[in-house]
Amino acid sequence: MKYNFKRNTKFEFQILMGLSVIFVIMLLASCKEESNSAKNTESDLMLKINAVQEQVMAQGNVTAKEEQALLSLCSIVSQDDGMAIYTSDDSIILKDVEIAPVYDGCEALSVEETRECFHDKISKFIEQEFNLSVSKDLNLSEPKQVDAFFIINKNGDLIGMKVREAEVTVQAEILRVLRKIPVMKSATNNGENVSVLCSIQIKYGDNIEVDVVYIPERPV
Repeated sequence: MKYNFKRNTKFEFQILMGLSVIFVIMLLASCKEESNSAKNTESDLMLKINAVQEQVMAQGNVTAKEEQALLSLCSIVSQDDGMAIYTSDDSIILKDVEIAPVYDGCEALSVEETRECFHDKISKFIEQEFNLSVSKDLNLSEPKQVDAFFIINKNGDLIGMKVREAEVTVQAEILRVLRKIPVMKSATNNGENVSVLCSIQIKYGDNIEVDVVYIPERPV
């Protein structure tokens, strides 16, 4: 079917551009990877991406829900943090650090109070900033839970954000909120500033609940 460009809206153009970005990113990534299936001209993922692109071109428009899902996917793959891979860097798992990162308003507290204040501030920030319409639109029969990870580096910045196994719109929304968390005073260990790996569990549906937890090892 010939695509009628006169029917393009601004959003449809953004989607097509976003799909092109995805195509280029995945193509570049595939060039860097060594694989036993090198004989295949295209990966399964590339075939699916091509199929989506052809479908959008063929139907000439998309629903609001389809548009949001595609834009969310673009948001995830266009930034390194959404597809974070954790290497053997010098970050310490949060439970093992002597003094947790100091969130604004948590100064001049004891070691344990600083940790509890950090947990409380992170949880409340995410719960307040998360756009509930994203999870409500899923019409879930019961709440779902997802794990998210991030590193607070030696400068107090959040980096390496990753969300496991969630709907693409939820994943993008969690990453959007995590990117807004303000810079804080970094964690310290043996008197030195260190980066720490943090993990949270987010329960979403008609409401959202956040719990700061500890993980036994680095996510993959």
